[in-house]
Amino acid sequence: MKPVLVLLVSTAWTLTGAQYYYQGLMDYLENRLLAIEDRMQFWHEQSIRFHTEMRDFKKLTAEAMDGLKNEHSLLQRDIEGTVVQVDRVEREMDYVETRTSPRACANKADKVVEQGAWGLEENRGEQEEEEDWEELYSRVSGDRNRLRQFIVSKDVEAPLEQLEEPRRLWSQNQRLDCVEIISSIRSVKILKRVGSPKGMWTRDPRSSRVYVFNGTSGDIVSQFNSVRDFSSSVGLAGSRQIRLPSEWSGPGSAVYNGYLYYIQHEADMDLQVVKYDLLSASVTDIAMFPVESHATVYTLNPEIVVDLAADDEGLWLLYAAGDSEPNINLAKMDPATLDIEEIWDTRCPRDNAEAAFVVCGTVYVVYNTSPASRSRIQCVFDVNDMVINAEAPLLYFPRRYGSHASLKYNPEEKQLYGWDDGYQIIYRLTMKRKLLV
Repeated sequence: MKPVLVLLVSTAWTLTGAQYYYQGLMDYLENRLLAIEDRMQFWHEQSIRFHTEMRDFKKLTAEAMDGLKNEHSLLQRDIEGTVVQVDRVEREMDYVETRTSPRACANKADKVVEQGAWGLEENRGEQEEEEDWEELYSRVSGDRNRLRQFIVSKDVEAPLEQLEEPRRLWSQNQRLDCVEIISSIRSVKILKRVGSPKGMWTRDPRSSRVYVFNGTSGDIVSQFNSVRDFSSSVGLAGSRQIRLPSEWSGPGSAVYNGYLYYIQHEADMDLQVVKYDLLSASVTDIAMFPVESHATVYTLNPEIVVDLAADDEGLWLLYAAGDSEPNINLAKMDPATLDIEEIWDTRCPRDNAEAAFVVCGTVYVVYNTSPASRSRIQCVFDVNDMVINAEAPLLYFPRRYGSHASLKYNPEEKQLYGWDDGYQIIYRLTMKRKLLV
């Protein structure tokens, strides 16, 4: 009996403890569920508030975008109005330049077309300008005829040293009195459009022959007997094709005193200056031009590594000493031996430069923008220290089609031969003495 009683008491005690355990477990679970419900309620409130804030932000963003669109439209109209005003100001400036002296460009510079007439000052007629052209053509042709008579008077088998005499005399005469600086661009003539967007054309100062370098490299040079022959031809038809023994690189060649000087540029090799005799059709000399790197001279014309230039004082080279060098360097070269006589740092920056040329020992660097706008001579360097860059006139070129691929000066005619987006252009210059600058 006693064991049974003990068993009953033990069972009752166990059941009572289990009841309390399960009751505590249920209370714990209920509390956890209530906490989860509270958190879910909090998250729900947070999501509602976030949704409301996002909706308000979207509304504010839409209003801001509408405001920006309206401001953009107003800014666009302001820019268009500014462009119209700038164009009008440029037209007025061009008009003023044609009425005042010095004349920076011609009064018909923006309207002249292929095969068109010279843009002249108003106080001169086209007939007077053509008479000037005829006089210049006769003078240059007379020099060519005298050279021809000299050659005919010699024995057919005469050595080339005798044929060098007229060249030497012509070169000496050109250097007698060279103290001039450009004061203005008097007029412009767009001759025609032929060939690639980039190239070079020039005229031999001692003859009437014209030489065309189409493109940025090749071994063919087109020769015309005169500017008129080139102007009246269809493309390059009718020209004499001169095949060089090696390829020229870049539109930076020069014709000086009956010789063609061009740059031969091959990969992993030093630059070479080649001297080609146009009279005997043969290479007379080749010189290495040592530079640390083949950096371009003008950043707007990366095809030109070395630019050759000829003027009254001889042959010049424009180049960059290295990729890290900011300025254009100038070298004076002996046209007979191709020896470098002297080197200068022009302090004219390469950045935004498109071309350069030399007149009476003075370098004129032409600058532009990308995309192309209006070219201007903004930096001048005189090897004789007679011209100070700050005192030199700032000259603007007439508005054209793009940017200059090359500019070559002819000391006999006081003219620039330019290549602009495939158009062949002639600029007539007005000169004055350097000491008056």
